[in-house]
Amino acid sequence: MKRTLTAMAAALFVGAALCASAEASRVDAITIEGSINPVSSSFIQDAIARGSADGAVAVLVELDTPGGLVSSTKDIIQSMLNADVPVIVYVGPRGAWAASAGTFITLAAHVAAMAPGTTIGAASPVSVGGTGDQRGEGEERTDVAQEKSEQVLMAFIESIAKQRNRNVDWAISAVRKAEAITDSEALELGVIDVVADNRRDLLAQIDGMEVEVAGDMRVLEVANAQIRELEMDWITKMFNFLADPQIAYLLGMAGLLGLYIEFNNPGLIVPGVLGAVCLMLTGIALQILPFSWVGLLMLLAGMGLMFAEMFVSAFGLLLMLGVGCFLIGGSMVFDMPDVGDLTIPFWSLVFPVAAGFGLFAAVVVFAVGRSKFRKQTAGVSELLGLEARATTDLGPDGKVFVRGEYWNAVADESISEGEIVVVTEVKGLRLFVRRRTSES
Repeated sequence: MKRTLTAMAAALFVGAALCASAEASRVDAITIEGSINPVSSSFIQDAIARGSADGAVAVLVELDTPGGLVSSTKDIIQSMLNADVPVIVYVGPRGAWAASAGTFITLAAHVAAMAPGTTIGAASPVSVGGTGDQRGEGEERTDVAQEKSEQVLMAFIESIAKQRNRNVDWAISAVRKAEAITDSEALELGVIDVVADNRRDLLAQIDGMEVEVAGDMRVLEVANAQIRELEMDWITKMFNFLADPQIAYLLGMAGLLGLYIEFNNPGLIVPGVLGAVCLMLTGIALQILPFSWVGLLMLLAGMGLMFAEMFVSAFGLLLMLGVGCFLIGGSMVFDMPDVGDLTIPFWSLVFPVAAGFGLFAAVVVFAVGRSKFRKQTAGVSELLGLEARATTDLGPDGKVFVRGEYWNAVADESISEGEIVVVTEVKGLRLFVRRRTSES
């Protein structure tokens, strides 16, 4: 009996130890799809901090991004380089990109991996307008601000590559020449450590790898680790969606259009409510994204000038000025040095939106102009100049019949019943008339 109890206790102890070991062997995983912005940056930093605090053996970042903000990328890399837990960046699934900002993040990982059919590179700085790659004969940038940004990013990526013992020459060329390579080329050049089909394959391949974490060498034991997926909550997902200059731009334009329709057609309610909601969401986006006040004011001025043309006869001058301000403001509202490569394409977004607003304003201006020159068909004033028939003798007071109604009338001379008169003035409910002549 005593032996049986001893064996049971030993079994329980071993089971508890195995459970504790299994619980301790856990990899926290997150997925980043889309731009690198303050929201996704905060999500990655929180995942690293949580993994370190909860005792995860590693944090796995599955990455698919076209690029993003320089400041957000810098914050992510600082968090990765100073992390107390190994950070694994896996460019996946198949067909994914680690472009621009994604290149910096991948190189900064303790373990860099890619799925087959993925791409990394093209890390040159580009402004929001899509410009910044103009170069002279010596391959130097002609834009001084972009040249300064490029030099800083080249030094930044060089230090990251040296820190992680990756290919420094290629890292510099990814910024200087916007060079991009495939997964197999990246592995061959020493840009990444592993090409893996999926997460499990990745963890199996890097199991036993030794990495430097916070100044200490650590052996990865992740082959049999549990994978805990950390996901954004719904409000974080919404903020992440809004943190895109193109989305913010379209929401702002939709908001202004909705309010304009409501102001000109009071009582419709729906355009006004939708416009207010769009502008509220635009305000949230502008709290996330760096933007230029000059560009924003130019946009508002352009919209104001277009609307002013509808009420002031300026022969289209205000309309043309408004479209010009709209184009300039739209191209520079997010054109900030900090933006990196989140772009608002001019020809495929800014120009069509400006052209659409301009066309809409032109149609309204044309319609309003026609109505101003059209003869009045409603109200008391429209009676002026109309012909009426005297239903009583006017001497000078009497009654006339005009447009299906009987009116009290005053004539400038005696007029007999049945004669045709012309309305010359309206005062209150009384018409002033004169006898119709051959000229009138």
